Amino acid sequence: MPLPPILMRPAFRSGEATPWGGTRLRELFNKDTPDARTGESLEVSTVANLNSLDSEGTPLSRLVERYGKALVGTDVKGDFPLLLKLLDAREDLSVQVHPDDAYAQANERKLGKSEAWIILSAVPDAHIVCGFREDVTMHELRQVNFEGPAVESLLRRVPVAAGDVIYLAPGTVHAIGAGIVLYEIQQSSDLTYRFYDWDRRDQHGNKRKLHLEKAMAVVDPTLRPDKSVPKKLSLPGGRGNAVLLVDAPHFITVKYTHCNHAVIPADRRRFAMLTALEPGVLHYLDRQLELVAGSTALLPANGEELLFTGNSALLSAPNMAD
Repeated sequence: MPLPPILMRPAFRSGEATPWGGTRLRELFNKDTPDARTGESLEVSTVANLNSLDSEGTPLSRLVERYGKALVGTDVKGDFPLLLKLLDAREDLSVQVHPDDAYAQANERKLGKSEAWIILSAVPDAHIVCGFREDVTMHELRQVNFEGPAVESLLRRVPVAAGDVIYLAPGTVHAIGAGIVLYEIQQSSDLTYRFYDWDRRDQHGNKRKLHLEKAMAVVDPTLRPDKSVPKKLSLPGGRGNAVLLVDAPHFITVKYTHCNHAVIPADRRRFAMLTALEPGVLHYLDRQLELVAGSTALLPANGEELLFTGNSALLSAPNMAD
């Protein structure tokens, strides 16, 4: 039997786990965040102890076990290879880097981590760290003291505003700046190697742990990605607009705007995830699923053709280009 769309309930990272977090996820999307330092709403997640849930409280990892390929798709590798988050950066995040699959599997027995950011909200002077300056070399990185202004002077800062999109390949040094709320699509991995944390200290005066040896082993100082350029797509059925925001090795993201019964075809090869940025409705068979702003529906691979009505939504899925 075809599986219907599944409205997901997020897991949250907050408190000491996200000292840079804030209250914007509650303010913008009415998220039931646990505290005033909530940094991440894991919308679709199988991360251990941070599973998103269906409406009955069943963890996503259990749904994957129950439905298998009917949920994830015939051509998807791994149990559930993607992770979808909304993030609120009240303060700067740490300067960090992620390994690729080869390093992660050899050294951590996990997936590597590539990710893409779609900026949803940003204060006027917001910026991200995205790579090092052009003249920075591995030799210079090996000599630097990773405390204070010495490392900060090496970083490449890029101004961002709502609507900007950037893809971060493994090995890219990066950090989300203060005053940004964003949508993040990534491989399902929790591997993060910190280079630097702005000399931030907790309430006990302790700095967060750095991972300099591993970070130096995976960083590529030549990676300085530019903002992505959207590509207009044809939209089958109904009315509306669709643009391809991200076309990366492990995932794609499409933005739908001003849609009236726009068709989202069923794809037995892969699942998809639809996040409403404004209220919307998914129609299927003789039923419909109401989406509030900030909510996410998991679209099983073995599902029906869907019709979407709404002003703004993001759809991410595994990339089947290969």
